[in-house]
Amino acid sequence: MGGTVAGVGVTALGLGLEGPRGWAFRGVSFEAEPGSLITIEGPSGTGRTCLLLALTGRMKSTEGTATVGGSALPKRMAAVRRVSAVAHVPGVTDLEPALTVAEHLHERALLQRRFGDSLRGLLRPRAERKSDERLRIDAALTAAGLDLASLPKGSRTAVRDLERQEALRLSLALALIGRPRLLGVDDTDLKLSDAERAEIWALLKSVAESGTTVVAVCSEAPAGTVVLSTGPTEPAEPGGPASPTSPTSPTSPTSPTEPTEPTGATDEAPASRDAQEDVQESDGKEAADALAEAGRA
Repeated sequence: MGGTVAGVGVTALGLGLEGPRGWAFRGVSFEAEPGSLITIEGPSGTGRTCLLLALTGRMKSTEGTATVGGSALPKRMAAVRRVSAVAHVPGVTDLEPALTVAEHLHERALLQRRFGDSLRGLLRPRAERKSDERLRIDAALTAAGLDLASLPKGSRTAVRDLERQEALRLSLALALIGRPRLLGVDDTDLKLSDAERAEIWALLKSVAESGTTVVAVCSEAPAGTVVLSTGPTEPAEPGGPASPTSPTSPTSPTSPTEPTEPTGATDEAPASRDAQEDVQESDGKEAADALAEAGRA
């Protein structure tokens, strides 16, 4: 991404979020070093997206505390938003199907220049600004592993014509244009083949190795990550540390886990495609409900 990014450490103690219909998540306690790959693992509808948005400063927690790069949550949500970016979150970072890949990238670069850079950057000569924009886009595309030449119409390919993995990589590239110190990614492994899933995890590990701390939502976490598991189990005591029976507690990166979402066609699940579409709809509803219940920052 044009050089090593200084990631942020992330910690939480008894973190929870309650809405009108109950707890989205509760009892989250963990500690992750800068440049870590943190995975939020669990079935759809168990507060995965809410936790992702809370840790990136986009949703206000109602219990416990968290710290992102020295900024305490929920008190300093704006500070956390300034150093973080999110990708592939239904209802939050949706791509416009009619726009081309180039249009998305150019729009994101313009927004970054206008709202993310310093006033001095805005006053630079036009040619210098254009050169920096091109460098940012190229670096983000490289980091996201998106080769424009491989697309049907290159950079002029419309989003509606992208494969699922290509759309995910584009969403990652858009988030990486801002060179975030913390990157949140939702629905990381939904409706991907085993080979595609392995490629995406390798990509996110490379982003983390470059310095950026990554938080990724998934149905089944790979080994070697800081795992937070969500599920319909007994909550921890308010404000207390998470336990193995709490809905979201850290687990060993090497602990065996069972898949909780359909990941492909099998003999035991002939209707897996319909099930996956239901899961996708549920995940989108989870994000929408979360924003409605807890408030989007």
